Amino acid sequence: MVRDHGALRPGSGGSAAGIVLALACAAQFMVVLDVSVINVALPSIQHGLGFDPAGLQWVAGAYALVFGGSLLLGGRLADLYGHRRVFAAGLGLFTVASLAGGLATTAGLLVAGRAVQGLGAAVLAPATLTLLTATFAEGARRTRALAVWTAVSLAGGAAGNLLGGALTQYLTWRSTLLINVPIGVIALGLAATSLPVDRARTRAGGGRLDVAGAILATAGLTAVTYGITTAQTRGWGDVVTAVALATGPAALAAFIVVEARMARRPLVPPRLVRRRAIWLGNVVMLLSGAVFQVPMWYFLTLYMQDVLGFGPLATGFGFLPHTLVMSLVGLRVTPWLMRRVPHRALIVAGALVAAAGFAWQSGITAGSTYTSAVLGPAVLLSVGGGLFNTPLTATVTSGVPPADAGAASGLMNTAKQAGGGLGLAALIAVTTTPAHTPQALATAYGHAFAISAGALVAVAVLAFALPARRDDAAP
Repeated sequence: MVRDHGALRPGSGGSAAGIVLALACAAQFMVVLDVSVINVALPSIQHGLGFDPAGLQWVAGAYALVFGGSLLLGGRLADLYGHRRVFAAGLGLFTVASLAGGLATTAGLLVAGRAVQGLGAAVLAPATLTLLTATFAEGARRTRALAVWTAVSLAGGAAGNLLGGALTQYLTWRSTLLINVPIGVIALGLAATSLPVDRARTRAGGGRLDVAGAILATAGLTAVTYGITTAQTRGWGDVVTAVALATGPAALAAFIVVEARMARRPLVPPRLVRRRAIWLGNVVMLLSGAVFQVPMWYFLTLYMQDVLGFGPLATGFGFLPHTLVMSLVGLRVTPWLMRRVPHRALIVAGALVAAAGFAWQSGITAGSTYTSAVLGPAVLLSVGGGLFNTPLTATVTSGVPPADAGAASGLMNTAKQAGGGLGLAALIAVTTTPAHTPQALATAYGHAFAISAGALVAVAVLAFALPARRDDAAP
C-alpha cells in the first residue's frame, strides 16, 4: 500500500490551501534559516563548549553533511508513505533535534544534535515543495504559491545572518537553535488539524523503499560533501579527502545503475529524468545554486566583516536590501510576468541581470564603500534572482505526476544543495590568498564574484534549451 496526499485543488477551499502554504513556508524557512543562522554564533559556541578550531567547523558541517546526503531519500519518502505523515515526521525530528542542540552541554552533543537536525531537514525540505505541488494545480495559483515559497526560502538564507547576530548579541548562542522549537510546535499542531489525511491506494510493486538506492545515494552525496568539507582544513591531497572524493562518485555511479536497472520503486524514477524540463532544469538549478545558494552570502559576509569592518549585527542588516528587493520582485513582478512571458525567457533574463550584478561586484577594493560595493550590485543581483528562481522551480516540477512529486522535489533540492557545496568549495579553492590584508582579501573576493558572473552567463545559455511554457499554457 502506498500513501497519497489528499490534494486540495483550487476551488476546494481557499483557506485550507492557505494553511498548507503557510505550513510549507514556515517549515522551509526553518530549514533554510538553520544553514546560516549558526554561523555568526560560532565564536560564542567555541568559547561556551570548548571546541578546538578543527572541531568547530562540524557545528555547521554536520548539518550540511547529513542534509545534503539525505535529500533524495527524504523526497521519495513522501511519495511512498504520505505527504502529511512524512511532513509531520520531518518537522517533529527537526524540532526535537533543535531542542537537544540548544540544550547541549558538550561539543559532541551539539554536533550530534546538528546532524539529526540535518536528517530532519532532508525529510522536511522536499515535503514542503511536494505539499504545494499536490495542493495547487499547475497554473497561476501554483505560480503564486511557488513565488511565496521561493521568497521565503531566499529570505531565510538572508535572515539567518541578521537573526543569528541579534540573538547571539542580545541573548545567547543557544537561542539560534531554540527559536525553532516554538515554531515547530505550532506548525505540528496546525499540520495535525489542517492537512488532509493521506489516502491509501494499491499499486504494483507495493510501497517498498528502494533501500539499496537510498544507501548509495546517501553515501555518495555524503562522501562528496565530506570530502569537500575536509579539503578546506586538511587539503586536497590528504588521504581522507582523496578517499572520500573517490568513494562518492563511485557510489553515485552505482546508484544510477541501481535506479535504471534494479530498483522496483527507485528513488529517482528513470521516467522522471527523461523529461528535458527536469534533467536540464536540474542542471541549471545546480549551476545557479553554485552561485546563489551559499557562495554569495559567504563571500559577502567575509567582505563586509574582513574588509569593510562591519560587526555581526551590521553585516546582517547589510543583507536587508537583497532580501527586500528579491522578495518584492519574486512575489509581485515574476508571477505577473510568468502569465505573459515564457518561463525560459525569464530564467535567461534573470540570469543575465544577476550576472551583471556580480560583474559589478567583482570590482570591489579595500577602499570601496558599502553603497558602491554591496548596495548597488545588490539591486541587480536581487532583481535577477527574483526573476529566475520561481520560473526555474516551476519548470523542474511541471508535468510531474502526483506519484513522483516527492522524487522531483528531492531531486531539485539535492541539485540546489549540491550546487551550493560544490560551488563554494571550488570558489574557495581558486580564490584563497596567503595574504590577509584588506586589499588582498578584496581582490580574492572580487575574483569569486567574477567567476560567479561567468557561471550565470552559462545558466542563461543552457536555459535557452528549456521547454517554452507559460502559466496559461496547458501542462
